[in-house]
Amino acid sequence: MSEQATRAGRRGRAARTEKRRESQTAMGTPYISRGIPVTDFLSDEGAEIIEANADRILEEIGIEFHDDPETLDIWRQAGADVTGTRVRFPKGLPRSLLATAPTRFTQHARNPARNVEIGGNNLVFAPVYGPPFVTDLDEGRRYGTIEDFRNFVKLAYASPHLHHSGGTVCEPVDLPVNKRHFDMVYSHLKYSDKPFMGSVTAPERAEDSVEMARLVFGREFVDANCVMIQLINANSPLVYDATMLGALKVYARANQACIVSPFILAGAMSPVTVAGTLSQVLAEALVGCALTQLLRPGAPVVFGAFVSSISMQSGAPTFGSPEGSLLLNGAAKLARRAGLPFRSGGSFTSSKTPDGQSAQESAQTILATLLSGVNFCLHAAGWLEGGLCSSYEKFVMDADQLGMMHVLAKGIDLSEEAQAMDALHEVGPGGHFLGAAHTQRNFESAFYRSAIADNNSYEQWSADGGLDAAQRANQKWKQMLAAYTPPELDPAIDEALIAFMTRRKSEFPDSNV
Repeated sequence: MSEQATRAGRRGRAARTEKRRESQTAMGTPYISRGIPVTDFLSDEGAEIIEANADRILEEIGIEFHDDPETLDIWRQAGADVTGTRVRFPKGLPRSLLATAPTRFTQHARNPARNVEIGGNNLVFAPVYGPPFVTDLDEGRRYGTIEDFRNFVKLAYASPHLHHSGGTVCEPVDLPVNKRHFDMVYSHLKYSDKPFMGSVTAPERAEDSVEMARLVFGREFVDANCVMIQLINANSPLVYDATMLGALKVYARANQACIVSPFILAGAMSPVTVAGTLSQVLAEALVGCALTQLLRPGAPVVFGAFVSSISMQSGAPTFGSPEGSLLLNGAAKLARRAGLPFRSGGSFTSSKTPDGQSAQESAQTILATLLSGVNFCLHAAGWLEGGLCSSYEKFVMDADQLGMMHVLAKGIDLSEEAQAMDALHEVGPGGHFLGAAHTQRNFESAFYRSAIADNNSYEQWSADGGLDAAQRANQKWKQMLAAYTPPELDPAIDEALIAFMTRRKSEFPDSNV
């Protein structure tokens, strides 16, 4: 047999094995339940210092609530000191209000097998959120479209290592700003049956998202259960604006989960130190989370923290830094002490291409995400260029890393089969384990098999085209989209969603505001 035929035979067997393995894991696990302990960088004594400083910030400096008289009145009635748009909080008030917030909750998917448990020892991976641009090796960097949006929803659905469909996986800028939320929410409901996120760019768009969820799940079910989770950012430092507050009020009153998440680039939007930034994060998050409980006690809420640093030379955001990992880890401990689920982490990078820098920075952050005890991880796949770009290639590269996190999270298996004493007895001194019965039973599932990495010899790699990781990822996402099969959606529900969107879109003119 020729060398070429031998290589072809090996590739054929590898492809069949890979196809069988993928078919067995296509459903994936609905979320990660960690079998390893949380790593704490912040001591209990250190956390007490941060908490005391956050109390001082809230009592002495306060938080601004802009253009929202209703929220100011809510805080006034709760016992806070309201002067103009500035609210100062008696020591312990926000934390006492969180007594009604659940420590963990279920977000229901339209496929119950995809439900996720948020909180406790669980970790949910969701894709990139918010970029106006998309990029791939074929067409380069460009503005995102609704077709790109649908593609990323399909990729998230097809990946067994992503548990969630996410939200704004890219901005479909080919649609009017004031109407694109309809098509975005519909895409999550139509092309995936994983959990998803609602719109937060205006209160009325949040209301539309809730109504669409009611058409799918039923009004009574939505009122009693969480079927959506959404991102509410503080306008750091120490400000909440009317847009975010309006969306928060809609969702909290509808019993839908809010991730209250300060968005901070340390050195610009917070102090340059980890301790100072953590104090600010805690103050901002506690207040936003507490507000949800004033609106509807028991409404699910997540303590969030998006924190990174900036280059003190250029002012540009930096990712994958040790300071970023310390901030993430410290905020996770503060959230646990507050009795709230925690959102942070992701596959962050400042790189403009899916290259070595992007891999290094993303690996640093996603590993810290797992080890720190994060419960909900947004931006887990596809993030590029500091969050300005959703990358097709990086999406599947990141998803591959998420698969590794699944394995690491299980910890060390100490079952009788895993102890492998029969294999050691069978092989004995000087032998090899390739033909051992234990190896034959376990070889297919023994080690994580990357869908992107090339572990072949140089000669075989060269004969296969000499592709780098990004080029292999380019092939992978195209294969995934070509093989995509949509989940079933009741035709009557689909018709109701389309009718709702058609009616609502006709009620007001297109606008890019």
